[in-house]
Formats: sequence, structure tokens, C-alpha cells
Amino acid sequence: MAQSAAKTTKKTTVNSLGILVIAINLVIGILFYVFVAGDKANFTEDGHPKPGNYLALVHEGGFIVPVLLALFLTVCVFAVERTLTITKAKGNGSIQAFLQKVKYHLTNKDIDASLKECDRQKGSVANVVNAGLHKYAEMKADNVLTTEQKVLNISKEVEEATSLEMPALEKHLPILATIASIGTLIALLGTVLGMIRAFSALATEGTPDPTALSAGISEALVNTAIGIGTSAFAIIFYNIFTGMIDKLTYGIDEVGFTITQTFSATEK
Repeated sequence: MAQSAAKTTKKTTVNSLGILVIAINLVIGILFYVFVAGDKANFTEDGHPKPGNYLALVHEGGFIVPVLLALFLTVCVFAVERTLTITKAKGNGSIQAFLQKVKYHLTNKDIDASLKECDRQKGSVANVVNAGLHKYAEMKADNVLTTEQKVLNISKEVEEATSLEMPALEKHLPILATIASIGTLIALLGTVLGMIRAFSALATEGTPDPTALSAGISEALVNTAIGIGTSAFAIIFYNIFTGMIDKLTYGIDEVGFTITQTFSATEK
């Protein structure tokens, strides 16, 4: 019950943080759109974008632009945050080297040396290994349970430790996945609105207004470009982070298997 309540509180905090980051980035996007991209210095006296002025072109994208900018900034924020978190989770030094040392000490029945390696390594993998090794020592001193029961208890301890570490590694990844999906949809909305504006200019009687026509096309293309770029970045970072987490998970599973197999082989 306590673990369930803790997980619920943690999830609520994560959701609140995600909403807060998006809200702040939306404000930044609106301020950038109004005061930077919409600065009068970016436009000619008759209100048209100056040639080669990309800020003015961004402003031509309309009210969808601040939303897309907010999503892009959110991707950047969580990309940095996940990079720091997962890097910290790896601990000090190479994970593969750490796992090899732990296996070597376990093979030689030196649990204390393995625990010292965990203290030096730190990080999520080391925390899981540390929990498994403590249970290993506890089961080794137990004279009541059978070997199969002891192995099962060690395996459960490793699984529980893993379940506690994984949420911290996967936190905020759903936000990146969501942005990857909705970024192009919001951009498509901006594109459609821009094309409606362009075709409305064509539908006027007499000679179509070239200014209104070009403004509509600019709105469509700017939204498309920003939306596709945002979604592309979100997909790239999401795949990078899931790959990094998979490597950590594989290392945890590998050493967990080694701990249980070593105990089973040496404590018969």
C-alpha cells in the first residue's frame, strides 16, 4: 500500500511538472511570437515581411506558431533533462566493466568486494545490484529456507529494486512520444488554415490579392516546417532514450541472472 501511494504521488508530481513546463514554454512562445518575430523592425512600412527576414516569416505563420514553439522548447527541455538523468543512472565508469567485476567477485564468493564495487559505481544499475547482493548475503545466512526458495527470494528482490528504478528512467518519455504524434497534427491544422486563407484570396472577384495569397501560403509552409521539425526532434530523442534505457535494463537483467545462478550453484 505504501509503495502504491508513493508511486501515485510520484506520478502526480511528474504530470504536474510536465504541465508546468509546457505552460511556461507556451508563454515564452507567445512572447517570442509577439515581441520578437512580430517586431515592427522585421516588416516594411506597409506591413510586409522584409526580404530575407526569417523572424517575419515565422510571424506570418499565425497563432499556431506559439503552440508549435512551445512544443519544440518542451522537447529541448526534456531532452536535456533525460540526458542528465540517464547519464547519472549509469553511474561512474563503464557499466559493462562494473558488471564484469561483480560477476568475477561473485564467482569467487566475495560478496563484500561486489558491494564495494556498487558503492564505487553508484547509479540505478548499482542500486539494483546492491539490493540483490544484500538479499544474497541474507539468504546465505538463512538455515530454514530451501535453496529454491532462497533463489526465488533473491530474484524477487532484484525485480522489486528494478521496478523502483525504472520509473525514474522512463519519466517524461510519454511527453516526448505525445509531442512526436501531435506536432505534425497541429502543424497540419496550421497548414490547412493557411491554405484556406490563400484560397479565399483566390476566390475574390476580379484580380486576386497577391499579398493575401502569399500570406496564406507563408502561414501554411511555416507551420508545416516548424511542426515537422518538432516531431522529428521528439522522435529522435525518444528513440535515443529508449535505446539507452534498454541497455541499462539488459545490464540489470544480466547481473540479476548471474546473482541467482551463482547462488544456486554455490549454495546447494
